[in-house]
Amino acid sequence: MLDGNELKYVADCVESGWISSAGPYVDRFEEAWAAYCGRRTGVAVSNGTVALEAAVRCLNLRPGDEVIIPTFTIISCALAVIRGGAVPVLVDADPDTWCMDVGKIEAVLTPRTRAVMPVHIYGHPVDMDPLIALAKHHDLFLVEDAAEAHGGRYLHGWREEEKTWQPCGSFGQVSCFSFYANKIISTGEGGMALTDDPVLAERLRAIRNLYFGLKQRFSHVEQGCNFRLTNLQAAVGLAQFEKIEDRLEHKRWMGQAYQERLGRLEGLSLQTIRSWARPVYWMFGVVIDERLGKTAAAVSDHLASKGVMTRPFFRGMHEQLALQNMGLFRGERYPVAERLAQQGLYLPSGPTLTRVQLDQVCDAVATIFE
Repeated sequence: MLDGNELKYVADCVESGWISSAGPYVDRFEEAWAAYCGRRTGVAVSNGTVALEAAVRCLNLRPGDEVIIPTFTIISCALAVIRGGAVPVLVDADPDTWCMDVGKIEAVLTPRTRAVMPVHIYGHPVDMDPLIALAKHHDLFLVEDAAEAHGGRYLHGWREEEKTWQPCGSFGQVSCFSFYANKIISTGEGGMALTDDPVLAERLRAIRNLYFGLKQRFSHVEQGCNFRLTNLQAAVGLAQFEKIEDRLEHKRWMGQAYQERLGRLEGLSLQTIRSWARPVYWMFGVVIDERLGKTAAAVSDHLASKGVMTRPFFRGMHEQLALQNMGLFRGERYPVAERLAQQGLYLPSGPTLTRVQLDQVCDAVATIFE
């Protein structure tokens, strides 16, 4: 939804001639988003996938090093680890929040484990406190994937007397965002890596920009990539950011309205909202009880016949043929993620969804049980 200063800022880029990856809007967008997330530095990149890749690469992992990721996530997480020269190791999803089951991480730690990548699934935060403690105890990096959780909050220290609401994207050595078209803040394509570490920030910028030499521009001491975001895209992102509170208010209204209408239906389970989480309902998902004798695909077809379009849930990394063909995850089973992929789908969740449309969706969902 482009309902702010997007056109004004883009026109300014065109009139000034700053349309490529250099320009004031890149700096302004980086500074604004980093500050919003409680970070010192933002490094804007061309999409969320390469934000993760740059984050992993800047950790200087060695071949054979392992990074623990959830199996229930987008393939970008696994690809970032692989392209960073490391090996992804999987854990199953929590059956209630659908985020990575933090309690299962310890069981897959090995002497080669170097990092963990929590992913805030569909806008609900991962339980970060035990993960932070585990990473500190085992000297592990944390690369936080907050691509789906713009504006989300986690109650840091919720088990203790002193606790504070902390933004998603403020944890670990590096945190990453996507600004794809369906995200709460969008630049069409785009992403950003955030860090508080000036050394990592310098490395992220070098990786983003072909690793040009600081003293001799065309002297490359490491292999970099062209991960740059354009000034035009950053201008759109800055305009979107200016209205983030309005967008979050709409998302939370949508999530709560769906919860009220659909939470009463037996045979349908929703993402559990923990007391320590302020989710943003990036996508509103439902899981169909197997006892109804229907898969999510069948329900999706039924809803399409009622004029309601849906999307499937993520499919686990261990079930991805592209990764299996690399010799990864063969024979591994993760029953929670497999059930979510089989029985889960998400409903219309866009920023322009109206009350009338939401009621139409809920009425159509109710017909599943007739």
